[in-house]
Amino acid sequence: MYRYGTLLFYTLVCTIVFNHISAKVAKEVKIEVMYRPENCPVKSKRGDALNAHYDGYLEDGTQIYCSRTSNDGHPKWFVLGVGQVIKGLDIGMDDMCEGEKRKVTIPPSLAFGAIAREKIPPNSTLIFEIELYAVRRGPRSVESFQVIDLDGDKKLSRNELKLYLQEEFKRDNRIKDSAHKDRVLTDIFLKNDQDGDGYISAREYNVLQHDEL
Repeated sequence: MYRYGTLLFYTLVCTIVFNHISAKVAKEVKIEVMYRPENCPVKSKRGDALNAHYDGYLEDGTQIYCSRTSNDGHPKWFVLGVGQVIKGLDIGMDDMCEGEKRKVTIPPSLAFGAIAREKIPPNSTLIFEIELYAVRRGPRSVESFQVIDLDGDKKLSRNELKLYLQEEFKRDNRIKDSAHKDRVLTDIFLKNDQDGDGYISAREYNVLQHDEL
């Protein structure tokens, strides 16, 4: 009982500290809502899969990225808040409605910092114009686990995950050969099948990790 109470207290303290830090960091990202639909039944949150177009610029107006001219012009799918995009975008796209448009200004500390990129000088402030098309439950949600777990046995087999990955690749218009898909699947099990029984349990799924997801 004592250990449980200590763990609960520690968890609450960590949550308070995390929320405080997140609120402080969020203030450094400037968010301008350009358009928000009147009907907004679902708002984005950490762990959700988002589908969006976004254009990136330097402060002088130089364009550094355009999702409409990459990936065959398809909107980009990514999971919010897990580092698949720069930190400033993770913050700037939180609590966003489907159909909403935003202009997000991101300081260097939440972009690439002192590191130069191909079109981005060191210590650059970045500006993104974003249009969010869809918000879906992310791959680590309980709902997604239930979707993948076709036989309802509360654990994921290789075949169940293989079928799920095939649908993910189709949804994001990523054409991959069988060898690539097998490598992804093998990598997922190496990283997440902690007890080596050939399945990913609900507990192991909570830390599901692979770049493709």
